[in-house]
Amino acid sequence: MPHLLDHHDIRSRARAAFIGLAVGDALGAPVEFMTAGEIRSKYGVLREIVGGGWLRLKPGQVTDDTEMSLCVARAIVAAGGWSLRGIAEEFAGWLRTKPVDVGDTCRRGIRNFMLKGSLETPFNQWDAGNGAAMRMLPAALYTLGDDDLLQRCALEQARITHNHPLSDAACITLGRIVHLALRGASKNRLHREADLLVADLPAFTFTPYRGLATGYVADTVQTVFHHFFRGRSFEECLVGTVNQGGDADTTGAICGMVAGAFYGMEGIPQRWLKKMDRKTMAEIAELSTRLIALSTPLRE
Repeated sequence: MPHLLDHHDIRSRARAAFIGLAVGDALGAPVEFMTAGEIRSKYGVLREIVGGGWLRLKPGQVTDDTEMSLCVARAIVAAGGWSLRGIAEEFAGWLRTKPVDVGDTCRRGIRNFMLKGSLETPFNQWDAGNGAAMRMLPAALYTLGDDDLLQRCALEQARITHNHPLSDAACITLGRIVHLALRGASKNRLHREADLLVADLPAFTFTPYRGLATGYVADTVQTVFHHFFRGRSFEECLVGTVNQGGDADTTGAICGMVAGAFYGMEGIPQRWLKKMDRKTMAEIAELSTRLIALSTPLRE
C-alpha cells in the first residue's frame, strides 16, 4: 500500500464510491424481487439502466439505498462531524416525504425515533437485514484513517434501525474494505479483509457461492463479495451482482460502493452516468468531497 497518500486520488475514489452506490441502486432496482431465471427470460443479461420494475421507476431513479445514504451524509456535513441525532432527524424528514420505497425494519426504527426519541433500536433476532449496511458509505468516508471511529460510527448509524451482530459485522467490514480501496489497496488485500469476516462469522462464507441474494445481510454480502472478487471491471462486478435478482437494488448499491472505491471514476461506464439524475449526482459529488475532507488523512 502506498505510504504517500494522494489526496486527489482519495477524493476522486470517494466520489466514485458514492456515485457507484447510486448507479448500482438504479441498475438493480428494476429487477428487485425477480429471480435470476426471470431476469434472464426478460432481459437476457441486464446491462442497462432501464427503470420500471415493481416500483415503476424512471431510468436512473434511485431508491432508499441512495436516499438513506444521502441522509447520513447530509447530517455529517451539516454538523461538521458525527451527529447521531442529526442522522436520525434526516431519516425522519425523509420518511415524512413518503419515499418510493422503505424497508419495514428501517421504517420501524425511524418511527421509534419520531415517537420516542430513541436513537438505538433494541436487539432483535429478526433484524439481520441489509438496511444498515446499504447506507454505510458516508460513515466510511468520514472515518477514513481511524478504525476505532469507523467501528463506533458504523454501529451507531446501524442501530437506529438494525441491532443485530451480523448487521454490525457487515457494516464494519464494508467500511474497512472501502477504507482500503480508497487508499489504493489491491483486490487480494480487500479479499483478506473479507476472509477475516468469514473466519469470525461463517454465515458470510461466499466460497462456494450459494446464489442467494435476499435482504438477509449474510446473503447480500455473499453476493457482493462473490461478484466483486470475480469481476474484472466495475461493469462486470455490477452486472453480475444485479443479475442475481433478489434484493438487487441493495446488492447493486453495496457492490457499486465497493467497486467505485476500487476502480475509481474512470471505471464507471459513461452510458450509466448519463442515465442518472444530474441534481442527485451533483449533490453526491459535493457531499463525498466534504465528507472525505473531514476525515483524518485529509485534515493532516
